[in-house]
Amino acid sequence: MDEAVIGTRPAGEEARRRLGVLGERLDWNLLRTFLCIARERSVSRAAARLHLSQPAVSQALKRLEQRLGGRLIHRSGNEFRLTALGEEVEAIAREVHAQVVRLELAADPRRDDIAGPMRLLVMSRIQSGAYDSFLADFHRRYPLIELHVEVMPSSEILDVLGQGAPALGISLCRNPRQRLERRLFLNQRYILVCGRHHPLHGRRGVGPGDLLDENFVSFTSDQIGDSLSPLTIFRDQRGFTGRIVASSSNIEEIRRLVIAGFGISCLPEHLVREDIAAGVLWPLMPDEAVAEIEVFLLRHGSRRLALTERAFLEAFERFLERVPMSARLG
Repeated sequence: MDEAVIGTRPAGEEARRRLGVLGERLDWNLLRTFLCIARERSVSRAAARLHLSQPAVSQALKRLEQRLGGRLIHRSGNEFRLTALGEEVEAIAREVHAQVVRLELAADPRRDDIAGPMRLLVMSRIQSGAYDSFLADFHRRYPLIELHVEVMPSSEILDVLGQGAPALGISLCRNPRQRLERRLFLNQRYILVCGRHHPLHGRRGVGPGDLLDENFVSFTSDQIGDSLSPLTIFRDQRGFTGRIVASSSNIEEIRRLVIAGFGISCLPEHLVREDIAAGVLWPLMPDEAVAEIEVFLLRHGSRRLALTERAFLEAFERFLERVPMSARLG
């Protein structure tokens, strides 16, 4: 009774009917716990995220399934997926959570009192409509906070924050740093591309063997141990022997050099979609990701936060809970 159709009623209608019947006596905490499980795709990760024990989270899931009369999650070995009923309940839980957040915003007595500057260090080309909407909501909620945004390479952001500077950061951070706390924001998929002046532009069916001696345009942080080292590992594992003929720490300059035909490179897929559609860039092995590179919200773990920073962190946390990872890019 947990799949797409229950009797002749679609799962979506069934989920809403059951939640409607249970509305007055259903514990919101059960929905909140399930929402976290669905977002994390794991009971254990949800438990860590909610600061609860794994048995407590499993029991909450079981209670919700019992009250709704159907399974919400299918687990078998490494497979984790929501049932049709689970997908509908997740969608409804997101709607409920959004309304709860709106109530919190409306009732927050501090929003007109928090004022002053806040420094935010960000890596270049954070392309996310969801993040743009977050900033708009944050400004409406805290109109007296002066946000000072500085764009710099991830390596510099990590160094500045590690020294305890009064700032928050949005940056690559491949390995945990002792004094920095991380919260996953984006997961960027990097693919191989060439420019319109490159001999491989427009060629389909390109494989690793066709690229072994191709020259590369590289990020300056693309070396073992640095933020983008998975790209180096990919080249080494595939046996690429081409030279690094150009490099930059700025993604716009990498893009410019690739378009100019200096060599092939690895760029975030969501940032080059329009260039690919326009024929300016060409995807090489488009079905294979070179690496998945994570972007984090970062802070110094022991530095005392200003009220402006605390307000930003709390709002960002609600944003991450509300918006699934798949909806944050682009």
